[in-house]
Amino acid sequence: MGLIMLGGHVIPPPPGADVSSIEGLKNSIHLFGPKHFVFPFLAHALGTLAGALVAAAVASSHKLRFALAIGVAFLVGGVANVLMLPSPAWFNVLDLIGAYIPMAWLGGKLATRKA
Repeated sequence: MGLIMLGGHVIPPPPGADVSSIEGLKNSIHLFGPKHFVFPFLAHALGTLAGALVAAAVASSHKLRFALAIGVAFLVGGVANVLMLPSPAWFNVLDLIGAYIPMAWLGGKLATRKA
């Protein structure tokens, strides 16, 4: 959530966009350009990566499986987000394919690499 909030300061919402509520966001999402989706993608990808790293680090065995389970849980949240908040199709595809399972796999691999 911190990255989403930071994103609004780095890349301000378009003029006329109401980002104070879900309804306002739904009604003004058509005003957003590709640059406005950078921080949401980063939040989803880095959140999954961090969760997978922690899960794999604390697991005593099956580290990659635990990391991927976090990725699946985050993916379910991503699908719910797509269903609740209309976004451009290109972002939905990029987000669902690139932000969850690949980042969970990377987190699991990073946590299990040899020192």
